[in-house]
Amino acid sequence: MLTANPSSTVMAKSSTTTRFPIFPTEHLPAFIANPSNRRNLRIPIPMAAALTTSAADPVAKTPTPAQTRVDILSESLPFIQRFRGKTIVVKYGGAAMKSPALQSSVINDVVLLACVGLRPVLVHGGGPEINSWLLRLGLQPEFHNGLRVTDALTMEVVEMVLVGKVNKSLVSLINLAGGTAIGLCGKDGRLLTARPSPDAASLGFVGDVARVDPAILRPIIAEGHIPVIASVASDDKGQGYNVNADTAAGEIAAAIGAEKLILLTDVAGILEDRDDPGSLVREIDIDGVRRMVTEGKVAGGMIPKVDCCVRSLTQGVRTASIIDGRVAHALLLEILTDEGAGTMIAG
Repeated sequence: MLTANPSSTVMAKSSTTTRFPIFPTEHLPAFIANPSNRRNLRIPIPMAAALTTSAADPVAKTPTPAQTRVDILSESLPFIQRFRGKTIVVKYGGAAMKSPALQSSVINDVVLLACVGLRPVLVHGGGPEINSWLLRLGLQPEFHNGLRVTDALTMEVVEMVLVGKVNKSLVSLINLAGGTAIGLCGKDGRLLTARPSPDAASLGFVGDVARVDPAILRPIIAEGHIPVIASVASDDKGQGYNVNADTAAGEIAAAIGAEKLILLTDVAGILEDRDDPGSLVREIDIDGVRRMVTEGKVAGGMIPKVDCCVRSLTQGVRTASIIDGRVAHALLLEILTDEGAGTMIAG
């Protein structure tokens, strides 16, 4: 997904979801090589020449798995060139974190993108893991307006789980997959400075992002390492806060001048009709998504995700996408194809 179609603010796509195995293998989505399914791009996407014919033998042969792989890789070249050297911030959580198969898919996608020259930054939460440890300690998780109520004891558990367990587990998985990951949280190098949420009386130590200092990130990214950032931060006095991972990802993306922000979620994306899974909005601009919020088409838990995307776009991020983390290799679909894996919002 590269640019929004200027001729149309909102476009719906079929609800059919294409899944494919770890890239590259024998079969990836047919739409990569099918120009009729491509978006209207501003860059030409040349078709790869057939590798199974020649002047001496003009009759096409059944392609071998190896030929299929190199054809698909060739078709990905314009997308790789488009994003090579660019920073992509990915917020990771939800179903893609809970399912071992989807977790493997995300980790492999992140490492592959780094291998072909992109600069991924992973920002994560870990709600289910926090709930599990709270219950082990005899504490009942509480939520208010969709946000975790975080008293002092809960904050200790949040920080231990996110920074000490989830973060280091993701770093290990990326390293095992062939990448080089460095684990951080918002406290490291004053990356994130928090302030109390306006609803602090009900939520406790839940914070908003007051400032971002990306100085610690720049050399890590420049050296080709993959930052993995837990969404925990502290205020100017050192008090720890639980920060929404979507919000943290959006603010970090803006601060480092990311090309793209991607939120992995448990829904298909923004729907024109919330009761119709087939009404997915593929591309929309800021005005269009604000209009959908006003009309009540975007509501509930999707509002903070949309607000996060819009805020990052107004601060210079080129595109922000809300994609379906339940789809295998959603990141590759979003970045290396025109079909995408959810909704892209353009500035």
